[in-house]
Amino acid sequence: MNRRNYIKTIGYAGMGTILLPNQPFFAQAPKNYILNINPKWEKSTPFKHTWKGLGNVDQLRWIERGDMQSQLVMAKQELGLRHVRAVGLFDEDLYALSIDPALFFSKDKVAKSTPRINWRTPLYIYDKLVEIGLSPVVTPCFMPNEIASGTKTVFQTKNNVTPPKDWKDWASLLKNFITTLIDRYGVATLKTWYFEAWNEPNLDGFWTGGQEGYWKLYQILNDTIKTVDPALKIGGPSTARGEWIEEILQYGEKNNCIPDYIIGHCYNNDSANAPLSPFEGPQKDKENKSPNFTSGVVRGIKKIMNDYNYKGEFHMNEWGLSWYPFNPVRETANEAAFIVKTMNEVSQEADYFAYWCLSDIYNQVGYGLETFHGNYGMLTMEGLRKQNYHAHQLLTQLGNQKIEIEALGATDGQASAIVTQSERGIQALFYAFNIAYQAGDEPGKCQVSIVLPKQINPTTAKIYRLDNDHNNVMNAWKAMGSPAIPTQPQLKQLKAQNELTSERATNLLTKSKNGYIAQFDMPNPGVVLLEITKK
Repeated sequence: MNRRNYIKTIGYAGMGTILLPNQPFFAQAPKNYILNINPKWEKSTPFKHTWKGLGNVDQLRWIERGDMQSQLVMAKQELGLRHVRAVGLFDEDLYALSIDPALFFSKDKVAKSTPRINWRTPLYIYDKLVEIGLSPVVTPCFMPNEIASGTKTVFQTKNNVTPPKDWKDWASLLKNFITTLIDRYGVATLKTWYFEAWNEPNLDGFWTGGQEGYWKLYQILNDTIKTVDPALKIGGPSTARGEWIEEILQYGEKNNCIPDYIIGHCYNNDSANAPLSPFEGPQKDKENKSPNFTSGVVRGIKKIMNDYNYKGEFHMNEWGLSWYPFNPVRETANEAAFIVKTMNEVSQEADYFAYWCLSDIYNQVGYGLETFHGNYGMLTMEGLRKQNYHAHQLLTQLGNQKIEIEALGATDGQASAIVTQSERGIQALFYAFNIAYQAGDEPGKCQVSIVLPKQINPTTAKIYRLDNDHNNVMNAWKAMGSPAIPTQPQLKQLKAQNELTSERATNLLTKSKNGYIAQFDMPNPGVVLLEITKK
């Protein structure tokens, strides 16, 4: 769940001054580039596709819906989705503790009002995930009202964020749930799942028990699953801004419960007043006005893990350009460019990067009406692919060997390329990002060239473009008059224009003494994938 202090009236503490969505991050960011890529084809390294495999759905209850299930199937087929993270396991709408309808006419008022454990809805959801071929990340939050010590909830949801009145009740509930999972799916299946204790416990908007209370949550879940089988995987701390990483490693060493995987969250516009965030990189980038803040936090977390000689997995299971619940720039090519840029810089530092989030089926601060309404999802509520979804599609088309490159011309790091090769041929994924760009701004320009080897078949060259005018279904929606809820014929038309398309690129190639050179223009912001097969 993307959780930050939205505005002061929500009452979150410690975030400092924030920029509103219509304010530029960095007014001096350049708009025009000349980008010349010179690959060193003889120098390559293995390239893991860490943006694949793990995805976020906001709340577990959304997976009850058929349209969400269809979106998960699509993401599995097109993005390689294997694991699904969703919070709200004990949300009131899932009825984990609910009264027995058979006692409706009972004269025993205590009995008829006493809730019983009922895992019917969570099991239905997990059954569906297993049926689709997906493994859940089990996140046992939030606190059921019946055993909670308070009534505080987050945003407009029913998610109780207070500790239990009695920790024994919490431990008993978890034990019952884990035992039920074992009985239904078996230990072998659960070994493919992941477990985490809570979501962003370092923000008091999402957990009022502080760090000490989080250690109790973590320890109880650890003891519960490890008693079943030590191979079951627990991770943490799932903190905003990547905080508490060193602390959880210290706690794990001291209490014999080292996490099987480390979890961090980061958004590039996280608060500039975040001194606890781990960071590795130039000091000028340790602020949310820099285009490189997220990459620095990822490297900072990885450095802590290396300093502790930690050998477990590392999941960045929430990240993106902006945490704002409403931000139209998220639905532009600039978000796509940021995704590619960040994966170019730090994708090899972690085992999974799970962008927040998969779908606009979401209601933390209100339920969306318009097809495009600046929400977090890579897919609209109707399942239309936005450009941030297309960015993930293009990333999945890259090869498994990354070519070392020399990038000339663009010197600020906001424009570059990922060049790979595979048995299919050569793939070059270019991006131009502008930290100051806002939805509706006039794009800049980027003149691109890349040196290609002789061992290619130039007639097979094709190019995919993500910019204002290409692979942008929002344009078709606007041409219809921006209907809040498209009619069925309109939706059919939009979906017909929503497949990722390419065009022939032979005319972009010219023969040179040592091979070929491809030259083309791309907007800034923009993303381009050039694919060519080998001879």
